[in-house]
Amino acid sequence: MSQPEPDEAMVARVQASLQRQGMMATLGVELISVERGRVRMALRHDERFTQQHGFLHAGAVASVLDSACGYAAYSVMPPEASVLTVTYTVNLLAPAAGQRFTMTGQVVRAGRTLVVCRGEAFADGADRPFAAMQATMTALYDRPGMSG
Repeated sequence: MSQPEPDEAMVARVQASLQRQGMMATLGVELISVERGRVRMALRHDERFTQQHGFLHAGAVASVLDSACGYAAYSVMPPEASVLTVTYTVNLLAPAAGQRFTMTGQVVRAGRTLVVCRGEAFADGADRPFAAMQATMTALYDRPGMSG
């Protein structure tokens, strides 16, 4: 594994990768902050992404949590690595009611290949999450056509 890159380069790498994600662009996801091993993202309430009761759909919640965990893992990987999700479990603790949702991803433990992350989703600046995720990511090396 190569030496960690400077934080500015790692943040730029995460931002560039997020810009290539059509799903996150469709949802209108905003990157709030990137630190080594921790990412915060946000999205606004949008009726196109709600379920029948007007709450943010679980699929949208899971998608953004998955990306937050993925980018947290990516932030601790060397520049030559790509990251893909292996598995995740999401617990929906309360309805996703609000106008602005913040999703966090944090590395729990990182190895050379597998990275375990925890994700949490918050509504309107609340302290208690309405959803929690545990995710395992895998690092891929030397895969032609895959970067970021």
